[in-house]
Amino acid sequence: MREQAWQRLRSSGRQQGGRRRAVPAAAAVAIGVMTMGALAPPAASAAARPDTVQQGLNALVHSDGLPAALASVKDREGRTRTYTAGVGDLATGSKVPRDGQVRIGSNTKTFTAVVVLQLVGEGKVGLEEPVDTYLPGLVHGEGIDGRRITVRQLLQHTSGLPDYEGYVEDATIQHRYFEPRDLLDIAFQHKADFAPGAKFEYSSTNYVLAGLIIQKVTGRPLAEEIGQRILQRIGLRHTYFPAPGDRSIREPHPEGYHRDPAGGPLRDITELDPSAGWAAGQMTSTNSDLDQFFTALLAGRLLPAAQLTQMRTTVPIGDTGAGYGLGLISRPLSCGGVYWGHGGDIPGYETRGGVTDDGRAANIAVTSIPTDEAATKHLESVVDTALCR
Repeated sequence: MREQAWQRLRSSGRQQGGRRRAVPAAAAVAIGVMTMGALAPPAASAAARPDTVQQGLNALVHSDGLPAALASVKDREGRTRTYTAGVGDLATGSKVPRDGQVRIGSNTKTFTAVVVLQLVGEGKVGLEEPVDTYLPGLVHGEGIDGRRITVRQLLQHTSGLPDYEGYVEDATIQHRYFEPRDLLDIAFQHKADFAPGAKFEYSSTNYVLAGLIIQKVTGRPLAEEIGQRILQRIGLRHTYFPAPGDRSIREPHPEGYHRDPAGGPLRDITELDPSAGWAAGQMTSTNSDLDQFFTALLAGRLLPAAQLTQMRTTVPIGDTGAGYGLGLISRPLSCGGVYWGHGGDIPGYETRGGVTDDGRAANIAVTSIPTDEAATKHLESVVDTALCR
C-alpha cells in the first residue's frame, strides 16, 4: 500500500508507519541462484561474466538483510529472465520460487486508475467532475468538500485528502477486515492537508474513493471490473484481487516478513488480510505479470490514446525528477530517458519496477519492507541496472 520511497518526499514532512530502521547485517541469508525463463536461454558469452541484476539481488540479501529478492527482466527483443536470491522460507530454508506470487501493494492503484480511465473513455466518468457527482455527500470533514475535489485530483494525489494509512497500525492490518467506508471514516476524522489542486501529496484515501466511483458507475464489485477489464483482457493468469477473508497467497510464493517493533526480529506475516489496501493496495501478482501489465498499458492495449495521454501527464514528485500521472509514475534512468510504473509495499513485501517506451521491462520484489533509506535506494538501483543493461 504505502509507496514509501517517495512517501518521505511529502511536503508535509511526515513519514508514515515509523518502519524504516537499519537492518542488522546478521539478518542476511544465504545467496540465491539465478533461474532463467524459458524464453531466454543464456548466451555463452553472458554465462562467462557476472550478471549485474543477480549481483544487485544478492547485495539486497547479504548487505541489506532482506530475506529474499525476485526479479523478472524483459529486454527490447522480448526475451525474459527471472532471478532469485535468498531463501523463500527462513524457517525451512526452502528455495525462492521462480517468479513467485507476492502482494503488490500500491501497484494496485494503477489497475484502479486504468478502470477509471476506461470509464472516462466510455463517457461514464468525467475527470473534471467533482467526486460528489458520483458519491454525493460522502466526502466531508474539516476543510474537506466533495463538491470541490475532482476525479482527476483523486487519481493524481492533488486532492488534499488526509491519508488513512498513517492511522492504521500494522498489527491491526494483519488481522482485521476493513470495509472501504471504514477506511474513509478513519481519514475524515482528520482535516484536509491542503486545498484541492494546490499541490501533490500521496494519499491512499484518494484511491478508496476512486474504487467506490467505479462500483457506483458500473454497479459491479471493483474486483470484477479489474478482472474483466484488465486481467482477462491481457491474460494476467497469476494476478488477482483477494476476496473478503482471503488471507493467503494462492500460488507458489516466498514467505513475507516484517519487523514489529522496528529493529526487532523478522516475523512471518505472509498470512495477512489485505483489505486495508482495497483499491489502493490489495492485489497479488508476480513480477512477470507486472511486466506484462505495464507493457500492455504503455502499448495502448488497455486505454484509448486520449486517456493514456492523460495518464502520462505528470506533476513533479518533489525535486526527485520523478513525476506522478494518473496512477502512473515516471522515474528517470541513469542511461537516459524514463521508465513508467508504480511500485508499492504492504507488510511482508515491497515491489519496484516499470517499463520503457521501447519495450524494456523490469520488476523486482523483496520479502520484507526495507527499514532504512539506503536499502530502498539499493532496490531502486537494481531496477535501474536491469533497465539500462
